[in-house]
Amino acid sequence: MKLKCLIVDDEVLAQDVIEKYIATIPTLKLVGKCDNAVEAISFLHNNHVDLLFLDLNMPELSGLEMLKTLTNPPKVILTTAYSEYALESYEYGVVDYLLKPIKLERFIKAVNKVVEQHSETVVAENISSQPTHETIFIKEDQVTYQLKLNDILFIEAYGNYLKVHTLEKIYVARDTMHDMEGKLPEAIFMRIHKSYIVSVSKIESVSGNRIFINKQEIPVGEMYKMALKQTINESRK
Repeated sequence: MKLKCLIVDDEVLAQDVIEKYIATIPTLKLVGKCDNAVEAISFLHNNHVDLLFLDLNMPELSGLEMLKTLTNPPKVILTTAYSEYALESYEYGVVDYLLKPIKLERFIKAVNKVVEQHSETVVAENISSQPTHETIFIKEDQVTYQLKLNDILFIEAYGNYLKVHTLEKIYVARDTMHDMEGKLPEAIFMRIHKSYIVSVSKIESVSGNRIFINKQEIPVGEMYKMALKQTINESRK
């Protein structure tokens, strides 16, 4: 489950920095960029957005003036070079206030606040509601197998192939991690490493940068730690 993000900033360089940062965080998905508040208001009327990265100083309509026009705004992180509006901005329920130039560490901290506040249906509920008879087809050598999603423990990159680990056996399929990730439902499976996709319900324990499934140790990539933490926190609710 990814948060859909919109960048609103009249500076192209500022847009590029935020877009680059968004790309490093698996829980975020960029759905649009707007150069001004008027364009952003139109975008919000026609598209679902979970998180708004909003500049304050823009022509025609400022960021705060824009917020006044929204009856049901998404979560908002303000981005600006001016600190004097910080106190006023929190009156509009913004999550955080980032001063330019924005550091990645500070950006991640702000995003973590949004993740913690995000109130959509928790991953654990989605997992429990998924039918266990859903399947996926994989091809090993010249044979095509139909596997139940509930039988898959995890998927491992293996050169130009993938190893699909189940309780019964390991299938070796010619496929890519990217294509496989697109075939699997996000509510059940998640990418935790450039070389691993796991079934969330099959995770037995987490220790540091490792998880364990069926007594097998699997590494957690640095850029995927936040998504895993979010999943674990939501499953506790």
